[in-house]
Amino acid sequence: MRRIHDQRAAEKAAKDEKMVEASPANSDELNVQQASLGQVQEPLVQDVPTQWNSTLEMIKRVRHNRDALHTMLSQQKHNLALPTNAEYEKLAKLEKLLEPCRYITEFLGGDKYVSCSVVLPALCHLQHAMKVSDDDPAYIVRFKAAFTKDLNQRRENINLEWLKATALDPRFKDLKCLPRAEREPVWAKLRSDSESDEETPEDNTVERYKAEPSASLDQCPLKWWSEHTAVYGHIVQKRRSSLSPENVNKLVCLSDWWKKEK
Repeated sequence: MRRIHDQRAAEKAAKDEKMVEASPANSDELNVQQASLGQVQEPLVQDVPTQWNSTLEMIKRVRHNRDALHTMLSQQKHNLALPTNAEYEKLAKLEKLLEPCRYITEFLGGDKYVSCSVVLPALCHLQHAMKVSDDDPAYIVRFKAAFTKDLNQRRENINLEWLKATALDPRFKDLKCLPRAEREPVWAKLRSDSESDEETPEDNTVERYKAEPSASLDQCPLKWWSEHTAVYGHIVQKRRSSLSPENVNKLVCLSDWWKKEK
């Protein structure tokens, strides 16, 4: 996101924001102007390198408070150059471009929902959002190219364990975020991890899971697996051979009780 500071429009917005925030009197005057325009009184947001999405929030606040900011600054003696109409249009394009980044960073940074399995689909979503179109101005093309290059370098570090998490998320188990040739090695690894002495190739758990319809994007994957425990929850199998008879009995009882509750 910091690369957009090569653009003069973003630099001007950052300087205006810093001038207002550096002076309590300026902040108070901005509140007055916001109130006179019937707007919610809100502070501007400072662009901070270590804070995700701060560049986007800075641009949004400056654009939203454009009239109040211009009225306040026009009444003062300063050598700041206010953004022009053309530069505000650039800020609008940059805001639209950065919005998918905000969504992804907040989604992956959440602690109340599954995020590991979403990493690869999220990266694919960003790559799609950064595709260059014929009507993109030159500065947007440069930004998208730099962003995509950085994104591809990060994708190279994704290991098979992350891909397994994506495959085991019923929302993304079709693995459409991978080229076709790269999907089968993920399933091969899952088959190897889930092999059981009791299963035949025709009754393989992974194959049955692959045949399941994909879950909707708004469905919780943990809830999906909870609802399918009876189908895929094997208590006694080769990889759990160290369970004591006592613990096996406890797990079987708990499973039966849970099924009756359902």
